[in-house]
Amino acid sequence: MSEKIPMTPAGNARLREELQRLKEVERPRISKAIGEAREHGDLRENAEYHAAKEEQGMIEAKIRDYEAALSRAEIIDPSKLSGPRIAFGAKVRLVNADTEEEVLYQIVGPYEADLEKGLISVSAPLARALVGKEVGDEVTLHCPDGSKRNYEILDVSYGLRARLP
Repeated sequence: MSEKIPMTPAGNARLREELQRLKEVERPRISKAIGEAREHGDLRENAEYHAAKEEQGMIEAKIRDYEAALSRAEIIDPSKLSGPRIAFGAKVRLVNADTEEEVLYQIVGPYEADLEKGLISVSAPLARALVGKEVGDEVTLHCPDGSKRNYEILDVSYGLRARLP
């Protein structure tokens, strides 16, 4: 059996909406574009046709990927969780020990991660380093370029108490 994919209720809803958009908007749009490109004649040298077919392949791959993810989704509602330790769904306020910069992240599933919104995947290196830790603990993140970043955990919350920017 395939591994479950953790998702928040909001992440699950967004993925379902995106899947619906791909099926109901993008699939018909690209099908129409392929039909129009076919009308231009010789398909072997028709760049519009080949580009549309490539885009169709990418759309269909996304649809299959999203359907598979939703079929394996394990919905975890962070508002129903509590405790001092960091786990999936936690909102975590950190301070970079070197720069004194504070950041706020929520640990979410891989299909809902968006660093610009402060949403990091549970499988990301920082999230993996944070899981199981609590306020006052320090974590060291080993970056791909060989550098290290040291963070201190300032706050851990679940539910609505800590708001993301």
